[in-house]
Amino acid sequence: MAARIKKGDKVVVITGKDKGKTGEVVRVFPDKDRAVVRGINVARRHQRQTASEQGGIISKEMPIHLSNIALAGPGDGKPTKVGFRLNKDGVKERFARRTGEVIDG
Repeated sequence: MAARIKKGDKVVVITGKDKGKTGEVVRVFPDKDRAVVRGINVARRHQRQTASEQGGIISKEMPIHLSNIALAGPGDGKPTKVGFRLNKDGVKERFARRTGEVIDG
């Protein structure tokens, strides 16, 4: 299956404790259907001190399931589904289903 959400995409959380918040996708785990989004699903974790890092309680973004996020539309930032089509040159492109705009050229 083609990747509907990729690293660098702007997404909107559609359900859960962070509903309505927007953020940028930092990492995607396609085999687990999860993504890490900057500023979303933040948990506080205890970290042991190492030679390179300070110890203590740190805030860390945890993965969120792809079904709980939707791509933010390129024009208005509202949640939209992602579709695929071939452009006139025969190259596959992603587009916003709600508006029909191309997401990435």
